[in-house]
Amino acid sequence: MATAKKAPAVKRAPNAAFMKPMTISADLAAVIGAAPMPRTEVTKKIWEYIKKNDLQDAANRRNINADDKLRVIFGKDQVTMFEMTKLISVHLS
Repeated sequence: MATAKKAPAVKRAPNAAFMKPMTISADLAAVIGAAPMPRTEVTKKIWEYIKKNDLQDAANRRNINADDKLRVIFGKDQVTMFEMTKLISVHLS
């Protein structure tokens, strides 16, 4: 039985839009800092804050319980992890 040869994996170039430093709103800066950073880094910093402050819902880990700082950003007491990205994008320019 002959084995099929796989084509070599092509390394993808990072998408420049994701790597572009974004300006952060004052409300979001209170949580992650004011320095411009790419969207990917913003999401990473938000998750660090959520985990550090134990803000994931105990019953459903996909939900984030907002503290006072995040409530200003989210506009409500609880969001899903999927909503979170959309709500944060309003605070980036």
